Amino acid sequence: MRHRKAGYKLGRNTSHRRAMLRNLVTSIILEDRVETTITKAKAARPHVEKLITLGKRGDLHARRQALAYLQTREAVSRLFETVAPRYGDRNGGYLRIVRSGFQKGDGAEKAFVEMLGVEKLLEEKREKRAEARAKRRETIDKAMAEQDEQGPPSDPAK
Repeated sequence: MRHRKAGYKLGRNTSHRRAMLRNLVTSIILEDRVETTITKAKAARPHVEKLITLGKRGDLHARRQALAYLQTREAVSRLFETVAPRYGDRNGGYLRIVRSGFQKGDGAEKAFVEMLGVEKLLEEKREKRAEARAKRRETIDKAMAEQDEQGPPSDPAK
């Protein structure tokens, strides 16, 4: 019986589960939006919220506690400099879990885990990516046009 056994096991042993959740939380803080299964999203939510609360506290001890959990130093600096100040006046509820369909292999339900208030930032990222893609496509088209003008390359073997 599982009476009073809270938490998600996620089909993994303890060390694997902890490592996976640490990686997922680090990715959420670095990327602002991550796609994963719903169960993993629900398991990661309290960890992210506790870290954002540490970031709002902002002292050295909080920074060291966050560094002990997160995987990279850049994630800690982003947490304390960018993410936590965004939620200065908010008491909890920093994440949103949006269902996005089903996984191809095993049919698991997928979801996006995203921080609240990052829609503008994500839209800017999307626009930058689209501009870079368009620029790259333009240079490729230009190179193809130049190659067509020169004609087919002569075969030195003949």
